[in-house]
Amino acid sequence: MTGGGKVGLKHGAGGRAMRALIEEVFLGLASPVDGIGLSALDDGAAIRVGDRWLVITTDSHVVHPIFFPGGDIGRLAVSGTVNDLAMMGATEPLALTCAVILEEGFARDDLVRIRDSMLEASREAGAPIVTGDTKVMGHGEVDGIVLNTAGVALCDRVVTDAGLRVGDRILVTGSVGDHGMAVMVKRHALGIQGDLRSDVAPINGLVRAALLAGGEDVVAMKDPTRGGLASVLHEMAGKAKVGVLLDETAVPVNAEVRAACEVLGIDPLVVANEGKAVIGVRPGAADRVLAALRAHPLGRRAAIVGTAIADRPGQVILDTGLGRRLLAEPDGEPLPRIC
Repeated sequence: MTGGGKVGLKHGAGGRAMRALIEEVFLGLASPVDGIGLSALDDGAAIRVGDRWLVITTDSHVVHPIFFPGGDIGRLAVSGTVNDLAMMGATEPLALTCAVILEEGFARDDLVRIRDSMLEASREAGAPIVTGDTKVMGHGEVDGIVLNTAGVALCDRVVTDAGLRVGDRILVTGSVGDHGMAVMVKRHALGIQGDLRSDVAPINGLVRAALLAGGEDVVAMKDPTRGGLASVLHEMAGKAKVGVLLDETAVPVNAEVRAACEVLGIDPLVVANEGKAVIGVRPGAADRVLAALRAHPLGRRAAIVGTAIADRPGQVILDTGLGRRLLAEPDGEPLPRIC
């Protein structure tokens, strides 16, 4: 998008297009910090405060429809911010903020339902909502409701998304593609058989278990939201200057998700998740971390799915079981407005 042009939906949907927009426009806001700032393009910022780290993150949510199987925009907003903090190693949130932009005519009963969902999710995560803001726009000036949440937490050790080195193992904490497909099937009323539900959940407790099991051998984390697992692996590989060998047969995918993806012609590896993490671990700790994840209710389908390799730095090689090919990084999430 250099040299002019206009912003499209793909610029907010993860992948190359969104990263290019951020690098070309918003990195101009970056200022030096004692820690990890905007220029790192991580899940949040980390600022040194005494002998600890203050982790800060913010996120906005525009999902359509606002209610979907397994959750709604309120649960999504709280979980997304809590999970971004956890991806930096900050699993004990101090507080969240919430800003709400409403369209004139929005149903009050729906607003109360969203509030209750946010409250439930914040209690699950141990993340109190302590301040906020409300604005109302005219009819047609905003689509229903937009939520923005921010979060702060303290931690002793920051985990970035750039810490992989050759030989490290890559884990996912469960099945991929659940959220994006649940939203899309609801949006288009697709007749997919089975219980297709979003995975949206605060996973700070799950990540805490991984960190307790792996300690400093947990070296990289990121949640595979927009752009899915494929986008996250490309980001991790690019920042660490390693390649990633991904074992497609090891990646857990629910049957309902696979069926929906086949109907829509979409690879589940590029579909968003809202209750999963991708974790890079030193090889000697991989089995220990995997066991800790599988012992947690949200991590029962965790799996080791890949390895950091020296070949093809910044790229992802997909091993299908029948051969190998490069896995393309998505230009943008194929399913707009899913988070």
